[in-house]
This record gives sequence, C-alpha cells and structure tokens, in this order.
Amino acid sequence: MPVLINFKICDNSSECSGIPICPVKAIIWNEKKKTLEIDNKKCTSCGLCEQACPVGAIRVAKTPEEFKKIEQEVKNDKRKISDLFVDRYGAQPIHEAFLDKEENFDNLIKISKIPIVLELFNGNSIKCLLYSIPTKDLFSESTKEMRYRKVELKTENILKKYKIKELPCLLFFKDEKLIGKIDGYYGKDKKDELKKKIDKILK
Repeated sequence: MPVLINFKICDNSSECSGIPICPVKAIIWNEKKKTLEIDNKKCTSCGLCEQACPVGAIRVAKTPEEFKKIEQEVKNDKRKISDLFVDRYGAQPIHEAFLDKEENFDNLIKISKIPIVLELFNGNSIKCLLYSIPTKDLFSESTKEMRYRKVELKTENILKKYKIKELPCLLFFKDEKLIGKIDGYYGKDKKDELKKKIDKILK
C-alpha cells in the first residue's frame, strides 16, 4: 500500500532519514524538483521509513481503509514545521532532526525552497537549557513558511566567509542568498529583542 508524507510537518530535505533506510529505494530525492518523492510501485510497506522519521511525517498504510484514514488525518492536520521546534536557541541540541554538520552547510542553502534559518554554534557557545529560548517562540505566524537547522562548526571557514563575530549566530537565507545575520547569544530576558530582529529580517 502507498506511503504518505505529511509535508505540513516535513522539512522536505535531501537528508530525509527514510531514504537510506528504505530497502527497495522507494523514497528518493528529486534533485530537479527539489522534493522528496515516493515510488509506491516499489514500496513493500515494511514500515522502516515510518520508524526512521523523527517527526512522524512519514506514514505507511497497510490497507486501503487505513490509507484513506491517514490521508484524511494529513488533510485535517493544522500543524506546521515550526510547531515541531523543540530545540532552544543557544543551547545544546535536543532533537537531531534539526541538527546538521558543517560540511552540509552549502547543500542546506541550495535545497531549501523556502527561507532557511541556520543557527551556528560550537562547544564554547553552548549555554544552559534553563535560560535559553525555545526556537518555536522566536518566529511569528507570518514567518511560518521556513526551515530551521542547527549547524555545529568545527572550523573557522564559515565564520570567516560570513564575518561572524560571535557564536551562536543566526544566518538567514532566501533563494540561496544571505538576507540577514544576528551575532551573539540572547537569553530569555532578551527574547523580545531577538524576536523583533528576526521579524525584521523575515518580514
């Protein structure tokens, strides 16, 4: 039976965990269209992709009735990607679904069809979870169409390229172009200040 992807909560990335785990290569990344695609003729309904998806965006239907039920659930789902932001700005990453490696930095920018915000950090810039800001609290309704990823830096290459003075740092990209940058740590007491800066960049 068919596999369904709930694109309301899927960040539609070429790094989808369902791609490498699928034994029959039924889930692929279409480089030309910049989107995930499923070849349901190949799918054996093993369910491995569903188990591998950290945000529950991939669903496997075992019967026609189950397919219709899941399809309706997806249609009625009012969530958006930002609703799944469980990490906190400036703190140790919690959810690996939103964590990426430095070597994948350029690819993240290229594959994103919507604005993408990259939080750059290293071990020295990590602050206490207790005093950090939940990432979901930083974005307004008007900026719901966006991606957010954390990128751990191991070298100074990106720091030099974008003239970053202090980590953590937020870089904002749209259509592969840098549209904004915010250097330095903002704690809970400065949430409103940081939010205003983000809104100004993404408006």
